[in-house]
Amino acid sequence: MSRINTNVQSLLAQRVLGQNNKTLNTSLERLSTGLRINRGADDPAGLIASEKLRSEIASISAAIGNAERADQVVNIAEGGLQEINNLLIELQSLVGQSANDAGLSTEERKANQLQIDSILQTIDRISAATTFEGTQLLNGNFDFTVSGTSANIADYTINAAKLETGDTRAVNIVVTQSAQHGGLFLSAGAASLDLADATSSFTFELAGAVGSREFSFASATSLTNVAESINTFKSITGVSAAVSGTGIVLKSTGFGSSNFVSVKILNDAGQGGDGILTLSSTDENTATAASGQLFSSNAATGGIRDEGQDIGAIINGIAATGDGKTASVSTDFLDVALELTNTAATTPSAFTAFTITGGGAKFNLGPQVNITNQVSLGIQNVAARHLGRYTDLSSNTYQLDDLANGQALNVVNGNIESAQQVVNSAIDEISALRGRLGAFQKNIIGSTINSLGIALENTSAAQSSIRDTDFASETANLTRSQILVNAATNVLALANSQPQAVLGLLG
Repeated sequence: MSRINTNVQSLLAQRVLGQNNKTLNTSLERLSTGLRINRGADDPAGLIASEKLRSEIASISAAIGNAERADQVVNIAEGGLQEINNLLIELQSLVGQSANDAGLSTEERKANQLQIDSILQTIDRISAATTFEGTQLLNGNFDFTVSGTSANIADYTINAAKLETGDTRAVNIVVTQSAQHGGLFLSAGAASLDLADATSSFTFELAGAVGSREFSFASATSLTNVAESINTFKSITGVSAAVSGTGIVLKSTGFGSSNFVSVKILNDAGQGGDGILTLSSTDENTATAASGQLFSSNAATGGIRDEGQDIGAIINGIAATGDGKTASVSTDFLDVALELTNTAATTPSAFTAFTITGGGAKFNLGPQVNITNQVSLGIQNVAARHLGRYTDLSSNTYQLDDLANGQALNVVNGNIESAQQVVNSAIDEISALRGRLGAFQKNIIGSTINSLGIALENTSAAQSSIRDTDFASETANLTRSQILVNAATNVLALANSQPQAVLGLLG
């Protein structure tokens, strides 16, 4: 058939040309943008998956930034703590030097005291001046806040605690095993020593966690004098003595398994009594009768030793690690160390230590904003008045600022032995804090950045496979579309010229 009014071949060519042009435009758009999906119509399901992955990529990238920022914060805090540590080492040297009483003039000790005062002031200044973007890091600003501290708690440290916004956490402790001193009972059978003859000496070696000392006593020496002699050297041996009936109770000056009392009889000199007895494992004030070893026995001459016992406790349902009177737990949600009073540590009981109400340096180190991905780090105040807590054998408690001029531990006329113990304690505290921050950087921040980097890489690869253009495939489509457009254009031209042939029928 030959028609003029309706050119079906031309309509067909126009339709095909339009389709080819659309395909060509799609290829050009994908190649120019680099994206396979530019709008929902390109791939509805793929667009949904791609947008979710893009959201995850943004969250992971933010988490990496948070972790890197946390690392910077800890770096600045570590720098301040390192300088404080150096100052404490210098302070240690000055205290030791000042103990050489006969070799130093008063003026020299006063000069040392001036340096000590300067060091204490510098420590306070570093504590106040160590900041990150105006936020103080070492002045207790990032320490945890608590309420309702029990009278059974002598001291505590909160290293970490996770809290929901506006939430609090009670720290409950159940003492399941009493803390005890190392202890032995020397039973003489009378109020004074009764040796075989007046020329003999009752001689024994007494040792504790600090050191040892040999003692010799003549016949008729009262047990009171024996105990006083032992107590004269308790700072050297770490063992104290007290008369109890017809014997002497020997106890380590500290609690826990790291403290002990050891007695080795070097010459019993015929001393009677029940000999050496150990103390009850449940009541350190009671001797165990069946454990008696005569002073002349092989066990006594070989040495009898008794170690202390660490506290046993459960904190918030977690079995705690005991160290003397201190119980501690370290979990993802709570990391605390509680030092109990003597009475509380030696009496099994249950009580609430305190309630954590807030505080801490909180970092969100995961892609999701929730408590699982949050880390709360406690950074205590490191000013001199908060460092170096030490309690001497007379139950006097000191801090680092007690080394200042005019205070009890000054090096001009103060107690230098206790001063050194305070400095040692302060060094231990700063070193422990630096170690904890270092572990946080290495094991938490470092591992988090590594794992997030891998997650970002894999998530980006998944998103790219869905949304990005495959240039090899798309360039092939482009070439095909160009050829088809050219072909359809030529065909359309032929279709449009075909009706002109009808004119030949007219004449």
